[in-house]
Amino acid sequence: MALVTTGHETGVTLLTSDKVRLNGLLLGPRTPSAHPTAVVVAHGFTKHTGRPDVRRLLRRLALRHTVLGLDLRGHGRSGGRSSVGLDEQFDVAAGVEFLRALGHPRVTTLGCSLGGSVVLRQAALAEGAAKPDAVVAVSPPARWWVRETTKMRRVNQLLELPGGPAFGLLMLGVRLGPRWTTAPASPIELAPRIAPTPLLFVHGTADNYFPVADVTAMHRACGPSAELWLEEGMGHAESSLTPGLVDRIREWLGATSGSVPSSLELTTSDFRNGSV
Repeated sequence: MALVTTGHETGVTLLTSDKVRLNGLLLGPRTPSAHPTAVVVAHGFTKHTGRPDVRRLLRRLALRHTVLGLDLRGHGRSGGRSSVGLDEQFDVAAGVEFLRALGHPRVTTLGCSLGGSVVLRQAALAEGAAKPDAVVAVSPPARWWVRETTKMRRVNQLLELPGGPAFGLLMLGVRLGPRWTTAPASPIELAPRIAPTPLLFVHGTADNYFPVADVTAMHRACGPSAELWLEEGMGHAESSLTPGLVDRIREWLGATSGSVPSSLELTTSDFRNGSV
């Protein structure tokens, strides 16, 4: 782990359990005693923490919570190759464990689009300190190989055609890994396993990637521990998040607080100047 502080934002380097080096950005208050909730943010496909829409999301969340934005594997300045939702769970797990090590008693996750599927998978499969205390999935897919929308037909072409990885690198800046030989469990299969952890789905009625019917079905499958906000006129993922909506999500993350487990009681009162 490495920390490099510039102003109120600290560059972070983490190593996942499968040995992928990740670049991240730590923002917001550094006093776990006063600001117990922290958030790991996982971006969408082709995004990274340097993108303006991702950075706006991170900074808005950081007005109240400590926020760790990660460049998922194969994206931005992180190493590795994108598995498009399979192995990125290890990226989020590394972020959750990092924030717990800083002393935060409540660590939550938020993902957009691809990142939404990643935080759902991670929360469903995680154990121990890697398990988040609340989860927000913005514009997530419910299933793989969606072809009803023009946008997703183009994404699937990129992932399926032999020249896809080269195009992804040259035109989109994404380093793609091998294609799946067997599809992993879909988000709609895994999301019900997150209960009783609080879960929030946020989806736009004008999403041009994933149909509203899909997220509605996923919400129904999850039972009473899950909420669904269908946002009228909202498009897809980070670029469609308004400041007001981010504020509502931020408040939801702070409000869905359970009691602090005794094993996670704070031992450090302050983290000055972004150092630990």
